[in-house]
Amino acid sequence: MLVTLNEALEIAEKEDFAIGAFNTPNLECMMAVINSAEYYNVPVIISHAQLHEAIMPLSTIGPIMLLMAKNAKVPVCVHLDHGESLEYLKQALDIGFTSIMYDGSVLSYEENVKNTIQAVAMAKKMGASVEAEIGVLGRSEAGGKEAVEEKADVYTDPDLAKKFVEETGIDALAAIFGTAHGVYKTKPKLDFPRIEKIKSLVSIPLVMHGGSGVSPEDYTTAISKGIRKINYYTYMSREGVFAAKKLLKTEVGFFHDIADTAVKAMEEDVKKAMKIFYKK
Repeated sequence: MLVTLNEALEIAEKEDFAIGAFNTPNLECMMAVINSAEYYNVPVIISHAQLHEAIMPLSTIGPIMLLMAKNAKVPVCVHLDHGESLEYLKQALDIGFTSIMYDGSVLSYEENVKNTIQAVAMAKKMGASVEAEIGVLGRSEAGGKEAVEEKADVYTDPDLAKKFVEETGIDALAAIFGTAHGVYKTKPKLDFPRIEKIKSLVSIPLVMHGGSGVSPEDYTTAISKGIRKINYYTYMSREGVFAAKKLLKTEVGFFHDIADTAVKAMEEDVKKAMKIFYKK
């Protein structure tokens, strides 16, 4: 069942959990995520990030994501993750995406606000929801492997977050408080008081980016502080790679055997994450 981000987040708020948002740049990832959501009977978000355009064009994967969402037994939001240009956001909306994220976090505050307002206007015409971000998240959505030092001065400023939400009219805010994309080499130090402060100042759901690799305890704490959407991809994808490598050490006759093995491995990882996110 296809739903908007707002509809999915309403369920999360009512049930006091966080919805998993999983990047699905191919059919195998999509199958793993939706199978897991149907296993637990929970809503889910499948996402396509703009930087994945090089490996899977939006024009190709988008219609497939929508078909899978409509045919799913659970509510599924089809979301554009980290859209960096208004043109790309429009392309996703024209295809039928029910949610978009505009990422103007590397721009000046004023330009970020200006572009986000335009993104909101475009989305509302199509009945879609909008997520946006202020603050700068470490590493890229593709999953950079190098460790980076996270600095508090690039985290989301609570007072600025309040102003940003009021000026743009967005539906969800990606708040930066110590997570990073990619594989963690050391345990991330999350600034929970910052999340509490932001939550007290804004009336919309908060989003955790760079959610892969966070400890179960920190996930639980983040959810208790107001996080309602958790982006997750790197560790799921990595489990698919590990399983495929193991299989390739044996005699493999067909490519579909590799794909099926990767799906099952990713599905198990997604289920582990969902068990925590949805308090199962």
